[in-house]
Parts: sequence; structure tokens; C-alpha cells
Amino acid sequence: MNKKTIYSIYDFASILVSAVLAVCLIFTFVIKISDVDGDSMKNTLHNGDKVLITARNWNVERGDIVVISQPNAFNKVLIKRVIATEGQTVTVDGKTHQVFVDGVVIDEPYIAEPVLVQGSWNYPVTVPKGCVFVMGDNRNHSTDSRDSAVGMIDTRYIVGEAIYRIGDNKLLKTFAE
Repeated sequence: MNKKTIYSIYDFASILVSAVLAVCLIFTFVIKISDVDGDSMKNTLHNGDKVLITARNWNVERGDIVVISQPNAFNKVLIKRVIATEGQTVTVDGKTHQVFVDGVVIDEPYIAEPVLVQGSWNYPVTVPKGCVFVMGDNRNHSTDSRDSAVGMIDTRYIVGEAIYRIGDNKLLKTFAE
């Protein structure tokens, strides 16, 4: 082989290694892929869906769909929607089928059906510092912050925000706005 061929192979190999390294870094620190396990987020997400999640480097806001690694009774990663953040007061009213945050009914066009299940809290409940209150969009078939098996979510256990559903090319952020 001549020097020109060797240099070409070296250039190609260095570009290939750089590209692989960049992809590994992006999927380790910036974006991850997570599977949806269960129907608690129907009709927004379905069992078996794959979602892109951002790395946990933002302020959690009401409406965000988050991936949670906090230990729970099911020993699995959860995907839920943030309903309230620290200091906010939540009331789930099974009679009126509404969720209130700080006394105001929240607009939830994404839920599968009106809320019938209130959970194990005595409402109203105030979200403690460093925590969020989460619920599944399929309210009557979701074990979430309303239940002591999951409870309030410590924000340190939020892995990231689900932003994109793979397969049908659906941005998830639009469901929260």
C-alpha cells in the first residue's frame, strides 16, 4: 500500500471513531430511549411505545411527561405526567371528576377519561420541597402519586423528560401546552 492509501484509511478510521464516540456521548448524557411499560399514560403513550427522553437538566414544570427511577412497589421505571411541583396544593375530587392545583381546575385535554379514583391521600395535599405530584393520563388505571405505592416523586429520581414518541414521529410536549 502506498502512503496515500494509508492516510485515507487512517482518516476514515478517525472519522468513524469520532462519530461513534459522539453518538455514545449523546445517548449517554443528552438523549436516551425508554420503553413504556403499561397503559397508565393512554392515550398519550401506549404499552410498548418507545420515547426519546432528555437528560435531567431542566426545571420540572406542570404538564411535563417524565421518566422516574424512584424506588416503588412495582420495582420498575415509571412514566407519568407532572401535575404539581413543590409548594403547590393538589386536590383530586372523585365526585366532580376534576383535579385542582392551588384551587384552580387544571385543563387536561390529554386524559383518557374523567378522574374517578382519588387515591390514598386526604386532600388537599401540598407537594413537599424537592418533590412533584405525578399522575398517569389514563387516570382510573394508573398507580401514581395518589397512591402510597408511588407517592410524591423526589425530583432527584427524575431521569428525564419524554419529548418524542418514536414510531409515529409525535412530539409529546404539545400535549402539555
